[in-house]
Amino acid sequence: MSMRKRSGSGSKRHLKEKVVQIYESFFKGDDLTSDNPTFWDEFFLLKPKIPQLEAEIQKLTVDQLNNLKDNINLLVSQCIEMQGQEHHIRLVYALQTFSVILTTMYQRASQDPSINLKHVLLGENPNIKMQKLLEHCGSVLSGDVPDSLKSMVLKLLLIIATGFDNIDDNPLVEYLMSHSLFDPLIQLLCTSSERQHHGYDVVLLVMFLVNYKKQESANPYVVKLSILDDECALNGYGQVITAALNDFVMTTFGGMQASGGGWLSSLTSMVGGIFLTTDDTQPVVRGQRQSGTEEGMLLGLFAAAHLNRNFMTTLAHSSAASAPPSPPATLPPRQSPPNLAQIQALNNDQPTNLLVTFFQYCSIVMADTRTETSINKCSLCFITLTCIVEEQFANSIMHDQNLTFKVQLYRLPMRHRKIVPEEPPSQPLASTLIDLLIEFIMCHLLKKFPGDLYSLCVGVLLRLLSYQKRCRVRLSRDWRPLWAALIALLKFLVTNESVLLRKHNIFIMAQQVVNIFNLFITFGDTFLPTPASYDQLYYELIRMYLVFDNLFFMALRYSTGDGEFKAEALRLANCLVNVRAIVQHFSPKIDAWLASQHLSTPTEDQILEVVRKNYDSLILKLQEGLEGYERYNEKTHKALLSKLVRVAASYARARSDAATLTQHSAALLDHYTALA
Repeated sequence: MSMRKRSGSGSKRHLKEKVVQIYESFFKGDDLTSDNPTFWDEFFLLKPKIPQLEAEIQKLTVDQLNNLKDNINLLVSQCIEMQGQEHHIRLVYALQTFSVILTTMYQRASQDPSINLKHVLLGENPNIKMQKLLEHCGSVLSGDVPDSLKSMVLKLLLIIATGFDNIDDNPLVEYLMSHSLFDPLIQLLCTSSERQHHGYDVVLLVMFLVNYKKQESANPYVVKLSILDDECALNGYGQVITAALNDFVMTTFGGMQASGGGWLSSLTSMVGGIFLTTDDTQPVVRGQRQSGTEEGMLLGLFAAAHLNRNFMTTLAHSSAASAPPSPPATLPPRQSPPNLAQIQALNNDQPTNLLVTFFQYCSIVMADTRTETSINKCSLCFITLTCIVEEQFANSIMHDQNLTFKVQLYRLPMRHRKIVPEEPPSQPLASTLIDLLIEFIMCHLLKKFPGDLYSLCVGVLLRLLSYQKRCRVRLSRDWRPLWAALIALLKFLVTNESVLLRKHNIFIMAQQVVNIFNLFITFGDTFLPTPASYDQLYYELIRMYLVFDNLFFMALRYSTGDGEFKAEALRLANCLVNVRAIVQHFSPKIDAWLASQHLSTPTEDQILEVVRKNYDSLILKLQEGLEGYERYNEKTHKALLSKLVRVAASYARARSDAATLTQHSAALLDHYTALA
């Protein structure tokens, strides 16, 4: 098919290129094939003009689209047929054309729900056409073909999966359920080179497909991800997420300017410049990237942690940061040099793994709860942590005294504390997680209280302590910062009860916190590292007795009234029985000892000595079930997860635009030209 020559005269209109003329004729309903049996072979040798093709589809009314369905069906069918061609140019241009048609038709269908997408695109026998397409896609993904071709196929599949914000409304995704591509997708994660080229798109695509109507039907991607036990594939999946979260931190906050040394040293060079603080100590994130850049990877991590117990081995799999970077993003300008006083440089050879990276990522994300976007990401981090700490094997990894890491967590500068540069201790990851939870608890005691996040945070802590109690694991650490953080939370709830009760049932949260203290009181001797730690617990309870007294009287006040919080307030008052018994038992003993010694201000050691000598006469009520919790149920956060999937879909759609497709097409054609 020859191209018409353009006019050489500047005074004459340039003639349209042949492919554009074909688009115009085709979408007018003209029959271009009956007198030309080689039409399609010739058509797919013409380089697609994406803007013109998009424009032709966009200008059609719904009635015109329906009237032209036979022509559109024919064009789509031929695009699919060409996927089986060995002619490289036809294959590439057919993929590009089909991707543009899909993208534009999804836009039209989103704007006008009356458009029957399946009817307009596929017409009769849609099952046969889509099965043929997906068979071709599977062959490419598992075949010995150029990476650019696999990338184009993955982009096509992502276009299908993300056509609508709500994947459940997408009529084409059902074909990906009946013809699963899980196996060829997962195999791309097993080799370093393919993982580097395709890993991000593979994890993203699997995540979307796992979320398709998973509450309503037997989703094959949910089933296969749940039972996947290929260690190589699982490690590859984890490495992709590790690299993507690393990339988020470094590129968003300027860490890529750090010289050499990988993720940990990069983090140390840039974290100081991440946040500004306002009067209420809430951080302001500088130059944050477009929403959606990392939600997809977080959802991918959540899906694996929630569904696949075998994935827990991946959490501790040491990585040399060999996984692929996440897709290019526009880097924000550096607005100020990094504040190196906050963080001391770490050894560049320090090993890392997915848990290390995830904890560091969480420490930055959890510092900001100012916007709905940041709260949603923070919620997903806590939900994922919940799934992790419910698993026996993950807990055994995190509590292994022989598996220690130096993990630099971000700490938010606040008025009441000065950040002193210090090298983090080499410790089990469970201790790092407790440090992370302490940091969150202490940094968000604001009138704009993120109560749901605190509930998730306390839930993670309870699960961690339950494992320690159940397995009699003694974590060597100073527990006093945790007790201080929990007491500070209780004090905040009491002080701000009238404001907080408008939005939060603070009695439930207070009971959760008090029961954590009850867990330490009742069973602490089985999992605290030393008898001295148990003594320190009693010292803190006695020293901060006013907080518990005020909490009790607040609960008593509401439990004796007729308000909506009566039942919860009564339960809170009842669960304070042992804390109050400790205070009431030891306070007179301490006062008597002080009088006998003629002292008014005892030292900590002196009080501890009184405590140790008077344990035998203390009577406590045995409380059972303190470590119990309901296992995480995804339905609890169905709305949140759906919202995050929509955000990720919107971002993925933007990454599968015309420019990206053209880039892959050019790379693929260059590859074939070089081989010729």
